[in-house]
Amino acid sequence: MSEVPHRALVERDGLREATVGHLREMLVRHHVSPDALRRSAEQREALKRLGFDAQQARLGRFPANPTTQKGNLAEVVLAEYVVAANGVALPVYRLRYNPNVDQAMKGDDVLAFDLDATPPTVLVGEAKFRGASSAAAVKEIIEGLLRSFKGGLPASLQFVADRLFEQGETELGVKVLDCARLFALGELRIDYVGILLSDTKASQRVNDATPKSLRRLAVISFGVQEPDALVEACYEGLV
Repeated sequence: MSEVPHRALVERDGLREATVGHLREMLVRHHVSPDALRRSAEQREALKRLGFDAQQARLGRFPANPTTQKGNLAEVVLAEYVVAANGVALPVYRLRYNPNVDQAMKGDDVLAFDLDATPPTVLVGEAKFRGASSAAAVKEIIEGLLRSFKGGLPASLQFVADRLFEQGETELGVKVLDCARLFALGELRIDYVGILLSDTKASQRVNDATPKSLRRLAVISFGVQEPDALVEACYEGLV
């Protein structure tokens, strides 16, 4: 068994269509706001009427690069899970701000908050997708979280605060920025969680290969049949 808390998730047999439906809703929500999605659809339709179909690909809101698709899906699943299971808040959908949707976005995969807790808490997440699970993939997750731990304050803290100020959520932006002060005083709790989205052996890999290298660390495995096919189905038709 794993030396750290491990939540093993599996796709239920015969529910692929339902799984894809839920994941597609999550992907859309994390990649683009409803207003931006509407504007893009209107612009594509206008280009189509003018006979400029070839230019529509430049207006895509979702990645066409398979590697980026896979990484984003794992990130979205982790974000949605920690919000649902831990009661933390995800104040910014960071993938909406990626200037190049076909490249992986820099920064923390997930940064969630419970700033009303005692002590205030920040949750840092690291997500990996692998078509075939492996001990190496688990090691990459843990190493990524270790780098975040050694770095101190999460790398994306300022990014989240800036987006909140831009959205007019000044009070929450101030609270997020105040995490730096709380961290310096030793009054901020930072938890670390990783996810491996992979094949049906994902939970076994996590159990066998997760070292107890951080005190406040948990790992999630999400095992599915034919993970690459799941990704393709989730992004099919999304532009």
